[in-house]
Amino acid sequence: MPARSALFSQRSLTFALLILLACGFLGTSLLSYFASRGAIRDGIINTELPLTSDTVYSEIQKDLIRPVLIASMMAQDTFLRDWVLAGEQDTRRITRYLREVMGKQDTFTSFFVSDRSLTYYQAKGVLKKVEPGTWRDAWYFRLRDLKAPYEINVDLDMANQDSLTVFINYKVMDYQQGFIGAAGVGLSVASVVQLIDKYQRRYQRSVFFTDSNGKVLLTGSDGGPHGLRVGQSLSDNPELNEVLAQHNVPGEGSHEYADSAGHSHFLNVRQLPELNWYLLVDKREAGTLDRIRHSLYLNLAICTMITLVVLSLLHAMIRRHQASTEALATLDSLTGLPNRRSFDLLAAQALQEAQRDCAPLVALLIDLDHFKVLNDTHGHLAGDEVLRQFANVLQGSLRQSDILCRWGGEEFIVLLREAEGRQAIDVAEKIRRRTEQLTFNYDEQPLRLTTSIGLSGLQTGDTLHTLLTRADRALYRAKQSGRNRVCSETLGPDHE
Repeated sequence: MPARSALFSQRSLTFALLILLACGFLGTSLLSYFASRGAIRDGIINTELPLTSDTVYSEIQKDLIRPVLIASMMAQDTFLRDWVLAGEQDTRRITRYLREVMGKQDTFTSFFVSDRSLTYYQAKGVLKKVEPGTWRDAWYFRLRDLKAPYEINVDLDMANQDSLTVFINYKVMDYQQGFIGAAGVGLSVASVVQLIDKYQRRYQRSVFFTDSNGKVLLTGSDGGPHGLRVGQSLSDNPELNEVLAQHNVPGEGSHEYADSAGHSHFLNVRQLPELNWYLLVDKREAGTLDRIRHSLYLNLAICTMITLVVLSLLHAMIRRHQASTEALATLDSLTGLPNRRSFDLLAAQALQEAQRDCAPLVALLIDLDHFKVLNDTHGHLAGDEVLRQFANVLQGSLRQSDILCRWGGEEFIVLLREAEGRQAIDVAEKIRRRTEQLTFNYDEQPLRLTTSIGLSGLQTGDTLHTLLTRADRALYRAKQSGRNRVCSETLGPDHE
């Protein structure tokens, strides 16, 4: 009976452990999924879409806004104004001028329309006479009465087989600010659409432009999100009503809405003040989460198999997992140095011992100069390798009793035990010199860096926070003073 009872108890325990392990795996997978999902959503809203919008905006400045500047310079060109005021006597001069603008500035077309003669000049010669009441020439008379100095419109270009063209039409004024004509340049709509298609392929987002009334001005060749086409209004699409909220265009910033199929979308809106347009970048959530959803299904399948296979090894695995977790919790994975959590424990003990024994204790706050530039120039893998090599420099410059920690990013903290002021400065200077003289290597590329160091010595009544705050102030002074130097507080005069 006891044997049967023990067997029953063992089976119950095994079954309980099996259920517990399965529930743990399931709970961990679900928590990981929802945490990853939340992190990805936050990343899309707060980072990815704004960065995409900023990048597209920068490229639009080069590809669309630059022609506005070209048209502005044409309108203020003294040659053009003097030629008009002199009576437009030699058409070859204006034709050559427009041809040079078109060639040197790489525009699709360039033009000038004289208000005195109503002649339309183009790079190929005289195109025609503009006439009031003609739909093709309505833009000119509209521009003449416009208060703004220029307009942007999409129209047919007679000089290029009626190709659909984005025109920048700029008023030309004489020296007394009287209207004497219109000058400008044009871009092929097809080339602009190709640009948008390029943006959409590169960033895997829908990119489109509207005016202040919510009318779609430009989008990709396949249309915008939900089938939006050029000429349509955002308010015509019921799926966008959630973010319009009585406005023609959603407010600047990030928005979230659901389409008719229940899929979440993220929308970032940015105004282009140079064009009085709005740039909208739309991303559907489902595609972004497919990968982590597949990971969830794979994790559940693997967890089911592991639950059935490893129950007999549960105790050993738990101990191994605990040891691994403790190592991960106390060490920086990149450099192998203690991390901030481990540093807090070691520093608290060192501070307590120093205050108890009235022993000196000095904090060094160390920062690699222009580390972001290195990352931007050579990539984050190069930055990681430099951090690992710099950690070796620090370890080779310190004693076993000193406490070293990677504080975060390119910042490191050192606590020097039993170190007087002059001795601490010498240690800091040794680190600075070794860093300055060392050639860091990544992928057979020599990299040179310097470091700035702030020092602070322990004072009566100090906490770890106040000690590190003074070191941080000293580091700030070192950077403000030109970097690649050591500055100290409460250790005598600054050492540079």
